[in-house]
Amino acid sequence: MFGSFTASPLQDAALSRVEAEVRAHFRLPPETSVLVTELACALPGCPPLETVVAWWSGAAEPLRHHCKIFKPVLQVSAADLPPWWMKDALAVPPDWAGGCC
Repeated sequence: MFGSFTASPLQDAALSRVEAEVRAHFRLPPETSVLVTELACALPGCPPLETVVAWWSGAAEPLRHHCKIFKPVLQVSAADLPPWWMKDALAVPPDWAGGCC
């Protein structure tokens, strides 16, 4: 299901750019852990490449937030992110067993 990728300076730059856009867009503090990754999917109806974004907020019991962007990371822009005011709606319950991240 997952493809293998060869790291390239262009890919690394795109991952860093999207991470910075996520931090700015959702107004995340610098200490927030943010993960941006590109996944390949061979399931029917799945885009060949998608970008998954996750971050953890809160100190005592961190909440995980996530969203998927159905584009390769090189094509993702800040305009593809959900509106900033939806940040709380992107949090998943601690017992959530989704298949993403």
